[in-house]
Amino acid sequence: MGNLFCCVLVKQSDVAIKERFGKFQKVLNPGLQFVPWVIGDYVAGSLTLRLQQLDVTCETKTKDNVFVTVVASIQYRVLVDKASDAFYRLSNPTTQIKAYVFDVIRACVPKLNLDDVFEQKNEIAKSVEEELDKAMTAYGYEILQTLIIDIEPDQQVKRAMNEINAAARMRVAASEKAEAEKIIQIKRAEGEAESKYLSGLGIARQRQAIVDGLRDSVLGFAGNVPGTSAKDVLDMVMMTQYFDTMRDIGAHSKSSAVFIPHGPGAVSDVATQIRNGLLQAHQTHD
Repeated sequence: MGNLFCCVLVKQSDVAIKERFGKFQKVLNPGLQFVPWVIGDYVAGSLTLRLQQLDVTCETKTKDNVFVTVVASIQYRVLVDKASDAFYRLSNPTTQIKAYVFDVIRACVPKLNLDDVFEQKNEIAKSVEEELDKAMTAYGYEILQTLIIDIEPDQQVKRAMNEINAAARMRVAASEKAEAEKIIQIKRAEGEAESKYLSGLGIARQRQAIVDGLRDSVLGFAGNVPGTSAKDVLDMVMMTQYFDTMRDIGAHSKSSAVFIPHGPGAVSDVATQIRNGLLQAHQTHD
């Protein structure tokens, strides 16, 4: 029906190419357009002005001889003022874009090691965008943005990289664990040393209190009972302590067996040893 009335409808976001007897006439904008077929005018084709995206997958090799697959995403569109160039000068724009992407990526990546490829992917994308924009503008296309969306090394290389990372993390964990155990042992040793120090102070104070108590008892008993010497009182106190000790050993059912010499001579020896110790402690205290 449109051809009957010499009219065509161009959709929004599109442009149409009008020819007359096979020669380019003009670019038709969106809307209802008059195309008098009776004088040889007709629509040769149309182009979309919408943003288009092309994903390009390129396999190449890095400087350290690792094969990687690089995926680049190209966003482009037709320039309105150069729609005729886009229609006539390129029969397959996607193939042309892919060729430039391959060329730039395979020129950049082999200069970099694998780790540098990951770190400099933005620079690679910028190089691709600059080269594409410079080349495709002449053909009526505008390159809006270029992204490197994926860098995929060979599977064996990925597995090796994961193992290296895992080993490094295990080394760090082992080092941290060893440091923690070292700190625990140091703190435990410090605690034991402090505990032994305090225990020694307690034992020393206990022994000093026993010595002071025995001395006071001996002196008080000798003063209240005429005719007794300090030695007699001390022997009697030691005898009393000796039998109290024997009673305590026998009274506790959970006590271990203790073998000690028993007899009058043994008591005398114990008394002599304690008395000598008391005299030495008294001299030191004075």
